[in-house]
Amino acid sequence: KAYNLNIIGVRKNDKFTNKFDDKIVLMYRDDYKVWNFHEFSVTTDPGEAALVDPMNPKGAAILVPGQYRGAYEMDLHRGKYLALCQRKPVSVYRDNDKDKRYDLKDKTIDTGLFGINIHKSSDKRKYTKYVNSWSHGCQVFASSKEYYEFMDICEISKDNFGNSFTYTLIEKRDLDDI
Repeated sequence: KAYNLNIIGVRKNDKFTNKFDDKIVLMYRDDYKVWNFHEFSVTTDPGEAALVDPMNPKGAAILVPGQYRGAYEMDLHRGKYLALCQRKPVSVYRDNDKDKRYDLKDKTIDTGLFGINIHKSSDKRKYTKYVNSWSHGCQVFASSKEYYEFMDICEISKDNFGNSFTYTLIEKRDLDDI
């Protein structure tokens, strides 16, 4: 069947930028069995607001690279609009030193249901430059226009395969040897 999605996040690996400098790559075959590739600007890291004032007392959430099979479903993000919402456990690093640098320490890994969703940054159909409070661990699109393109494809996939999506997060350095 067409539209069996491969949703892959690629983290740039900076210590801190507060910018949408990561990517989500979407790959699938269409109805004609032709491979389609889309690349979207996102953040896979929390913004500055989350680092200095985390929502969770354990610290800001930073998704651990890995494959999260069937962990997402289309649902309402914060009750407002359709997004890919976490429905199975994921693992996050907890950064609680409030120093505006991402601390990715294995001893801080926390696994559970935290609302690490895949959503847009703004209701405007333009590009958002800074992450700030748009992400407290979520994977967030910089452009609402790109986000809606992504979600339209997810909707077709949902119709063909059901409401379950796998998300894989890798680091850019994983691709450097390819």
